[in-house]
Amino acid sequence: MNAGPLALQGDQPCPCARAGTSGKPLRFSACCGQYLEGDAASPAADAQSLMRSRYSAFVLQRESYLLGTWHTSTRPAHVGFDTTGKWLGLEVRKALVSSATDAEVEFIARFKPQGASSWRLHERSRFVLQDGRWWYVDGVQLA
Repeated sequence: MNAGPLALQGDQPCPCARAGTSGKPLRFSACCGQYLEGDAASPAADAQSLMRSRYSAFVLQRESYLLGTWHTSTRPAHVGFDTTGKWLGLEVRKALVSSATDAEVEFIARFKPQGASSWRLHERSRFVLQDGRWWYVDGVQLA
């Protein structure tokens, strides 16, 4: 059962842990918050920013954002969340722009379910630029 989206203050570190020029993690409002929050939310500028904002949306249980950034050709009807566990971190391994409209991002996301061992999702996600915005298409799990 989903209790609803979680809140995060704009001055807190962003869940995606993107570092700014100082090497410190960006504030949520200066990072993924600009894509996830409010009526002025803007589309992600590139595939890596979309992937990071989708990770933050998983952390914050923002189903509407996840579905709204999923390409219609592969979008599920809903997204389930483990509301008892906790996302532990994100590491972007590689971001590759293969053409003007196609990109891939390889990442590792770590999750700790309540009462169980933590696990890692190592994935190479595919993104497409269509109608002026990036969309998540699908991902391949890596070993």
